[in-house]
Amino acid sequence: MSQKSEQEVKTEVSEWIENNWNPKLSVAEWWQLMADARLSHPMLPEEAGGRGWSRALNHAVLSVIADKNVLGPPTGLGMMLAAPTIAAHGTQEQIEEYIPKILNGQHAWCQLFSEPGAGSDLAGLQCKAEKDGDEWIINGQKVWTSGGKVADMGMLIARTDPELPKHQGISYFAFDMKQEGVDVRPLTEMTGRALFNEVFITDGRVHDDALIGGKSNGWRVANATLMFERSHLGSGTIPVPTAIPGSVAGQLERKVEEVISSINKVRGGNPAIGPRLFDRLAELSQKLGQDKDPVIRDEMMKLHTLVEVNRLNMLRAKSNTDRTGAEGNIGKLMMSELYRQFREVGNMIIGAEGMLTATEVSHGGWIHEVTVFSPAPSIYGGTDQVQRNIIGERVLGLSKEPGHPKETPFSDLPKN
Repeated sequence: MSQKSEQEVKTEVSEWIENNWNPKLSVAEWWQLMADARLSHPMLPEEAGGRGWSRALNHAVLSVIADKNVLGPPTGLGMMLAAPTIAAHGTQEQIEEYIPKILNGQHAWCQLFSEPGAGSDLAGLQCKAEKDGDEWIINGQKVWTSGGKVADMGMLIARTDPELPKHQGISYFAFDMKQEGVDVRPLTEMTGRALFNEVFITDGRVHDDALIGGKSNGWRVANATLMFERSHLGSGTIPVPTAIPGSVAGQLERKVEEVISSINKVRGGNPAIGPRLFDRLAELSQKLGQDKDPVIRDEMMKLHTLVEVNRLNMLRAKSNTDRTGAEGNIGKLMMSELYRQFREVGNMIIGAEGMLTATEVSHGGWIHEVTVFSPAPSIYGGTDQVQRNIIGERVLGLSKEPGHPKETPFSDLPKN
């Protein structure tokens, strides 16, 4: 199917919004309209409720939504990870069961991957899934679960066959988070928020129909999820007004005008890293008279270069030529470095005010938000070290780190 031009997409979306936007609609009603128009996640294939558009065309859609200040599509891990993974590896029945409720915001999802003893070595996970008739019984602990408190569903990987090598005995499930035996405990960060959670699962149940990609094929499916994650995190995005999806958060019945009004009034939160934030930093340096300082000018130029290099890398990722296969991993590494550099240069510009809190300054409070959040991107979505290993081994062809033979059964491996 041929792709439209960005201008054609912008024109189409602009006309659609003019014909359908009504500030009195509920969030659920508006999101259903977007899903019906295949604008919730246009990068998905048509058979999964999308349009098969490129990331560039998706950004064109979001840019129109941002310019018109209307409510954007549902956000979160359902849209970013679950929907594209299920579209790629699920059966048609699973696509029809799970994806529509993601696109219209009825279900929020979380990612049940990492464990206290299986983070960088994710394949070392010990969460167990044991067959019981047509169901699987789940027991184990997960950690760093973003959005776990408001999730209806979870992308769960668990060990279904400990006698197979560790990468082969893992299966991938669509897991109901609103059942007995699921205990979600928030982990408060130094930002004061609790984006992450730990999840304890005791005799949780999941039907065999919710097994995505087939038994013991979970590592392959999980790698697809991680690929979507790294590609998304490294590509940047266009911020648009939105609400929290799912039945737990309780926002589906709110009026869209109320949601947008509350968003416009609220200050704080972590800003999106990219060219717009650089422009904001440049304006602040001029306002404070720091733009004449030669050291700061030099650091600003270095930061601008990093922002541009990341933008160009993502343009390469969107093309079908000159790809290395590591664009997503490079983008993820670049995002970590950009957070660090926005933190460092930002604090150089505001000086001693960097020792205060965001609420104690009249300008530059967003720099404080970036500062306290900046360690997180180098950890979530796969640490910087993991990204470098992937690039070294899978793209550059370097030797793998020493370890046990790949065919060693998981039950014979030493446990953390």
